Amino acid sequence: MSYKETLNADYFAKVYAANDDPWNFETSVYEAEKYASTIASLPKENYGEILEIGCSIGVLTKLLAKKCNHLLATDVSEKALEIAKKRCNDLENIQFKNISFPDQLPEEKYDLIVVSEVAYYLSSADWALAIDKMYNMLMEKGQIALIHWLPEVHDYPQTGDEVHYLFADEISEKMVNVFNSRAEKYRIDIWEKVNRNN
Repeated sequence: MSYKETLNADYFAKVYAANDDPWNFETSVYEAEKYASTIASLPKENYGEILEIGCSIGVLTKLLAKKCNHLLATDVSEKALEIAKKRCNDLENIQFKNISFPDQLPEEKYDLIVVSEVAYYLSSADWALAIDKMYNMLMEKGQIALIHWLPEVHDYPQTGDEVHYLFADEISEKMVNVFNSRAEKYRIDIWEKVNRNN
């Protein structure tokens, strides 16, 4: 695949201007099954702090909130965040923030960072930078969960497989893969920070 630049905020503004739920997160059987698999794949019953990159309209966000003490859900789209806030307004442990990934990231440390259907919007160079940044945001034995659609999409700089393979190449000396599964159209990989004292 030829090199493509990272998709910027304008791309997502146009997507959400055309449709409040452009990927059918609310109604898709595929999405519901993938979300259930994502939650089931998380190795820990409860996490202190979770960061969700690219929360969109908050369908997965609401499920993740049940697995942690506090969740910071982020997205580049203000419109998507407003919808997510309404969806999750009965939950007190979620904070929402408008950021552009990977340029803007919080300074806090996290037990789990979730990157679901997001990284293939980045160029391979920007994804490599993001991987390093996320690693430095992890607490001891912190985890990163990657969940991505596999078929090639013309607009996207990377495929899901390319995202996961590059992550493995960049991080395999610092983190260990503790879960992996592959469905027909998506894959899940969960990596854990290596305890250097062992």
